[in-house]
Amino acid sequence: MTGPPRDRCSSHDLSRRRVLATAGVALSVSTSGCVRQARSAVNRDEIDQLSLTITTVPSDGDRESIQLARAIRAVLEDAGIAVSIEMRSEEEYLRSVLINHDFDLFVGPHPGGVDPGFLYEALYSQFAEQAGWQNPYGIVDLTLDEHLEAQREADDEERADTVAATLESLSALCPFVPICVPEEYRVVRTDRLEWTDDHLGTRLGYLGLEGDDDAEIRAAHTDPRLSENLNPLAVEYRDFSPILELVYDSLATLDGTDVEPWLATEWEFEDGSLVVDLREEVTFHDGKALTADDVAFTYRLLSDTTLGDAAFPAPSPVYAGQVAAIADIEAVDDHRLECSLEGGKPAAERALLVPILPEHVWRKRTEPATVPGVEIAEGTTEAVVTDNDSPVGSGPYRVAGRTAREHVTLERYDDHFTLTADALPGPTAQSIRFDIDPRSSSAIERVESGDADLTSRRVESYVIDELLESTGDDVAVRESPSWTFYQLGFNVRHAPCSNPQFRRVVAQLIDNAWLVEEVFDGYARPVAAPVTEEWTPEDLEWDDGHPVRPFLGTDGDLDVEAAKAAFEEAGFRYGDDGGLRVRR
Repeated sequence: MTGPPRDRCSSHDLSRRRVLATAGVALSVSTSGCVRQARSAVNRDEIDQLSLTITTVPSDGDRESIQLARAIRAVLEDAGIAVSIEMRSEEEYLRSVLINHDFDLFVGPHPGGVDPGFLYEALYSQFAEQAGWQNPYGIVDLTLDEHLEAQREADDEERADTVAATLESLSALCPFVPICVPEEYRVVRTDRLEWTDDHLGTRLGYLGLEGDDDAEIRAAHTDPRLSENLNPLAVEYRDFSPILELVYDSLATLDGTDVEPWLATEWEFEDGSLVVDLREEVTFHDGKALTADDVAFTYRLLSDTTLGDAAFPAPSPVYAGQVAAIADIEAVDDHRLECSLEGGKPAAERALLVPILPEHVWRKRTEPATVPGVEIAEGTTEAVVTDNDSPVGSGPYRVAGRTAREHVTLERYDDHFTLTADALPGPTAQSIRFDIDPRSSSAIERVESGDADLTSRRVESYVIDELLESTGDDVAVRESPSWTFYQLGFNVRHAPCSNPQFRRVVAQLIDNAWLVEEVFDGYARPVAAPVTEEWTPEDLEWDDGHPVRPFLGTDGDLDVEAAKAAFEEAGFRYGDDGGLRVRR
């Protein structure tokens, strides 16, 4: 493993000082013609070979991410770019990319979304310096902003056109390269519980199950981070699992692609406002009533974790972009809220999916964070750094215990409203234990041997062939829709990644279809747009190759001369050693 690239600004300043010092001596004895030559020389930056670092996770964190990173490094090196790979643990990787913005390129999955509304927080200029999945690339483009605002405000038939315009603008700017959407397979036992058709990546997959009410659901979970930190706002510890959805209720829940009432009984849109009615007699796990004040507090906290007590807002690294659709929120009484909106109905409905937090627990966490011996960035509050050791939610399950890197155990909350609401599926199993297992292969073995009832996360692609061939009588494979996608992300805050022409050429060095076969064993779908197929416009559909920027080569083999010609046409040049040069 190689270290991060050197500090380019420091290198540039040092080189420049040396040139100026030398020039100063020459100027004192030169003729006027030499003076002009010297001035010309000192006003030119040094040109070095381009070197970049790809930040990703090791194979025990995400086997597919590191394989993608290595394949991308190979083609970049073929094109004359010096590349190193920096492997970090998943939490350090996400901290570097999403919080500190300390990267050149990164490779890994993006959480995506069923609805293209996620593109607003992923790309809007206002979020460029925020933490989390709010614009980690740092892209700032007013035309793209206009399209994002239009698709956020549009409803019904107009929305498809505005989403298409957004995607076309995104394709031209290329702040990231969407590579593929992985297929989602999980393994379940069928002898103890009758699973519903709901997605096992959502809360509904664990509710309303037929079986013994005293049963314990045993899940083999391949990501240890959830056992280390249960803070829903800590972006570096969140994974693609439904655990926090089971502990915390939201106003609405995702049922397939539809947003349906959950903690709210109903809501009504009218003239840029939203009125929400809450269920009555809902309590948090500590017995205290959940009221409209808790809901209003949650939305204000997610927008600014200091609640306005600091010079500048400190949005939550998770959900801040989502709740931006709620411009203001007020509790009318204990069970009704009135909201003014920024955006249309789809954006407001996505905002209803965030977890509701108890004000009596989280208000004290709005103070500035303090960690002994650690310098904390200004504006960081306890809300985003706390481990949240004893979570207090109102969800169908509450945390009964956990041991870091071993397990998290949830127990049924018998006072949950779904147990008396006929129309909603409630918690049937007495408990759910998520046992940490390091690899997909060993997690599957636990299910096949009867030590677990399911693999709670998507299994890695390399095991799927064997899995589909060897399923036993009491074991079934569940395939679910996927809305995550793998990507190569650029840090557009710094050269050369700030140059869209550079990014577009790099995109042409990547053979998505070949990577799907080589890295994902065919269990993924190459894409040119980062949205579900339903929302992908015709001119961005994948059809035997990228529809906009076809791969500069064949079957994964890069045409090096074509790649170099593309970089030269984009304004870059090569040195005598074959390396791509860049101004420092």
